[in-house]
Amino acid sequence: MALIAACHEWDQGAGVENSEKIIVTVKLFAFFRENRFKVKELAYPAGTTVRDIIITQGIDPDEVGVTMINSRHCSLEQVLAPGDQVAIFPVIGGG
Repeated sequence: MALIAACHEWDQGAGVENSEKIIVTVKLFAFFRENRFKVKELAYPAGTTVRDIIITQGIDPDEVGVTMINSRHCSLEQVLAPGDQVAIFPVIGGG
């Protein structure tokens, strides 16, 4: 739960207290945008993974179909670097 408390929308002054922070751009797609956002810059503690971002956004990792960092497929365990762009897509069913 410390990570959730440490996540802040980046507004030039907001930050992650008592630790190094990184700023990443998070892009949500399809129904993940509902009651959230489309694109937002957020501050997270250094060492944050894609899974951490998914959880802090209230998304169940089992509902995630594709994740990308800087337009390249990545795992949920990938650690983010400052300036990364993270795209999160839901599982898409159909037939």
